[in-house]
Amino acid sequence: MSVVTEADVLAVLSGVIDPSKGQDIVKSDQIKNLSVNAGKVSFILEVDPARGSAMEPLRAAAQKAVEAMDSVETVQVIMTAHAAEGSAAPGPSAPPIPNLRAAAPNQQESTEPPAAKLPDGVKKIIAIASGKGGVGKSTVASNLAVAMAAKGKRVGLLDADVYGPSQPRMLGVSGRPSSPDGTTILPLRNHGVTLMSLGLMTAEDEAIVWRGPMLMGALQQMLGQVQWGKLDVLIVDLPPGTGDVQMTLSQKVDVAGAIVVSTPQDIALLDARKGIDMFKRMNVPIYGLIENMASFVCDECGKVHHPFGHGGARAEAEKLGLPFLGEIPLDLDIRIASDGGAPLVVTKPDSPQAKAFFDLVDVLDAAGLFE
Repeated sequence: MSVVTEADVLAVLSGVIDPSKGQDIVKSDQIKNLSVNAGKVSFILEVDPARGSAMEPLRAAAQKAVEAMDSVETVQVIMTAHAAEGSAAPGPSAPPIPNLRAAAPNQQESTEPPAAKLPDGVKKIIAIASGKGGVGKSTVASNLAVAMAAKGKRVGLLDADVYGPSQPRMLGVSGRPSSPDGTTILPLRNHGVTLMSLGLMTAEDEAIVWRGPMLMGALQQMLGQVQWGKLDVLIVDLPPGTGDVQMTLSQKVDVAGAIVVSTPQDIALLDARKGIDMFKRMNVPIYGLIENMASFVCDECGKVHHPFGHGGARAEAEKLGLPFLGEIPLDLDIRIASDGGAPLVVTKPDSPQAKAFFDLVDVLDAAGLFE
């Protein structure tokens, strides 16, 4: 049996024509992150952001062409609409981008009961939380979102980590969201995930110096004014801790459940307990705990090491009577992929590290997340 190579795959894809460009998808540089490993092929098909879902036939044609190749066992094609820097910003005659500061300063925390309400088209909202910073919550959120999209789910990601909005960098999204009417916000999209973040409204090195009421108003606008479209799940990447953003989310929308991310050591688990307690007080169900940075494999000797201890989150979940969702390894490739704007589940979907995220999707699916 012959072994298929990247050159073979590109040769076949060069026969797939994008009608909107009048040339093949290889020549027009629409094929990104091509990976060929033992008959398993994966790549990203980058299309015009203005056409979006209308390009699904092109994605299907590319997948069908590669599936027909000898020695190809599986094909995974993720279609993205990656806006170039500044390309999503409205032109001189377009309505202005909605001002998320405008209504916020005068808003006060409601004393009314929680409103069981979801954004139009969104089936469920889940929160990704951590008791403290530095445990890899945002990395887990981005890889989990893209892994869900790769499994055919319609996924949105709201980056509510307002003081450290890192999802635009992790998902490789640049430019600014536009608005057709000055009120509705059109989110950006990449790797199959629809994204909205305050990081898209500011320069990457610009601090968001807002007080609580302004942040709460901005969060409510991003939930209610963003045109999310039809989503199976909207993932909300929360700031660390138990502050205003977590409380506002829990009070203003019907959150299906929360996932708490922690590293194994006691000091992280101490803060994770506080986050879990907060969600219980806000009547938000807990899907379970994830142990991040659980272990790494030495390049030299192949031995598995546990620099932060091992099994702490599993033991804590058992103690609290909560599900333990799985372990994510401490691995340099995960960091490199996130910094590069293409999560590991895209760049190395067949790796053991990526498998940990895909397994997590399966666990959540079995728990009824997508019902």
